[in-house]
Amino acid sequence: MATEYKEVDNRRSSSTFNLKDLVVRFLALALTLIAAALVGLDKQTTTVAVTLVPSLPPLNVPVTAKWTHMSAFVYFVIANSISCFYAAISIILILATRGGHKYASLIITILDLVVVALLFSAVGAISSVGLIAFRGNSHVQWDKVCNVLDKFCHQIAIALFLSFAGCIAYFLLIVIGAVRLHKKL
Repeated sequence: MATEYKEVDNRRSSSTFNLKDLVVRFLALALTLIAAALVGLDKQTTTVAVTLVPSLPPLNVPVTAKWTHMSAFVYFVIANSISCFYAAISIILILATRGGHKYASLIITILDLVVVALLFSAVGAISSVGLIAFRGNSHVQWDKVCNVLDKFCHQIAIALFLSFAGCIAYFLLIVIGAVRLHKKL
């Protein structure tokens, strides 16, 4: 009788972890999907006055900023798309196995770790490019561009924040998975 009660209690705690796991996975999926979409759809065209010779009037030149113009932005979109796709696949796998397969839990936790590394590298890449775009670099004569392309830069900053929140969500998934695997031992 006491053994049956203990088994029911274990199933309840396991389903609680699966519910937490699914909620955090849906959150990670949403955050990385929105971050990838924000950068993937980011484009701004503006006119910049360029002075060639001080005695002549400035020329108005149209300038377009697009996410495909910088490799860090392309990497960011691809990394967030991969992590979003992985979140969808892992949700389907968890729902199909109902979280009961012990090797699936281990594999998913390891893949969560890989996705965290991928996302943190993408966040680092876009952060460095964004910081140079925001502040410029006087040592190599790179002017700041966010004062001209403000909409583009603000959209990149929001995507950066959302992707970082996605990194935190995946990190929480690793913690949940490690606790779950520890309890199975």
